[in-house]
Amino acid sequence: MQPHEALLNIEYRPRNKECRSLSKIFEFLESPLFDKLQHSLFLGRYSIFKRASCGCIKAFVIRQAKRPSSVFFLSLGKFFKNMKVKIINRSVNDLPKYETKGSAGMDLRANIESPIQLGSLERTIVPTGLYIELPVGYEAQIRPRSGLSIKKGLSLVNSPGTVDSDYRGEIGVIMINLSKETQTIEPSERIAQMVIAKYEQAEFEEVIELSETERGAGGFGSTGKK
Repeated sequence: MQPHEALLNIEYRPRNKECRSLSKIFEFLESPLFDKLQHSLFLGRYSIFKRASCGCIKAFVIRQAKRPSSVFFLSLGKFFKNMKVKIINRSVNDLPKYETKGSAGMDLRANIESPIQLGSLERTIVPTGLYIELPVGYEAQIRPRSGLSIKKGLSLVNSPGTVDSDYRGEIGVIMINLSKETQTIEPSERIAQMVIAKYEQAEFEEVIELSETERGAGGFGSTGKK
């Protein structure tokens, strides 16, 4: 499926040949650069005017410079094309996958030869044998599995853990046993879930004072219990 074929509620007037020439523009619309676009951008003969961007929902207008009326459409569309992530699998397990169409995370499995016995409040790093290369602007969040948490009391020490886009080492899961009994982690057992998420890098602007709000410095339960 081409990017422009995955758009919803789209109106356009160019011929098919001209539609195909817009492929570079749609590649830009799928990239994180579109989210950072302030207002407009010129790409060759075309102008992109940003209207909104929220996750995979994007609203924009495209016009052709010499013929403003020939290529004009306002789209509120959803991109269904999956992002590609490079991965090296040095484990005995299959690649992580989404178990359902609506799943946000993929299960990670333990890449160990023998079971690990984890005593109460003990922690350890469980290897996965996976190495990934994320696009800039994305992170992999490593989160606990709800089933392991409620049944065995197994969770993650740093929850969620973060795999940065420039990290090239093996993904290791820092597990902890929060139960009162010794728990066993089996080879190839699903131990955590991985969620790929966008992030923004902030640039601090040092000031002397902040704007006033009704809440002010209230925190730590200052708004009440109910």
